[in-house]
Amino acid sequence: MNMGTSTMAGMATGTATGTAASATTSMASMSMGGSCKISMLWNWYTIDACFIARSWHITSKGMFAGSCIGVILLVMSLEFLRRSAKEYDRYIIRQYQRAQSLQTTPLITPNKTSSNSSDNGAPACESGGSAKVMVPFRPNVFQQMIRATFHMVQFTVAYFVMLLAMYYNGYIIICIIIGAWLGAFAFSWETINMSGPQEEATMCCG
Repeated sequence: MNMGTSTMAGMATGTATGTAASATTSMASMSMGGSCKISMLWNWYTIDACFIARSWHITSKGMFAGSCIGVILLVMSLEFLRRSAKEYDRYIIRQYQRAQSLQTTPLITPNKTSSNSSDNGAPACESGGSAKVMVPFRPNVFQQMIRATFHMVQFTVAYFVMLLAMYYNGYIIICIIIGAWLGAFAFSWETINMSGPQEEATMCCG
């Protein structure tokens, strides 16, 4: 009888231990279940979606809407940086051209043709205005540092956009496309050179 009682007690203890372990496992599973939803396939996740880091965890529809607006502004900022880099290049070129124009002087060259000679035999002179021989422009160290900084920031923003696209979230990808359109509309609206559009190096993600 005592042996049967101890056997039953052991079985009860084992059952209780197993129940406690399974309950602990269930609680752990539930806590994990409330974590980020990440998929490497096309998805339309909103609540519990995560992007870039665990701290960017969508917990409400309002937070997801704010994230969509932020993605649009991020892509627009990439177009703004491209336009800013282009305008800075134009600015330093204008500075160089002004400096060169102050250094050039008008040149007067003799015309050796007999048809344009004067009656007294003196050779006629031809005023060619200012002879502008433009030396190829090379930015100085400080200017190149600024240009490299523009490139670095563009590179960083472009990679963040690429990482967001790699979550394959349909809403985020649509926001990237909208941001690219709005950014190009706002910051690429400029006078086009009549010699033809200049080709630019294509960077990652736009």
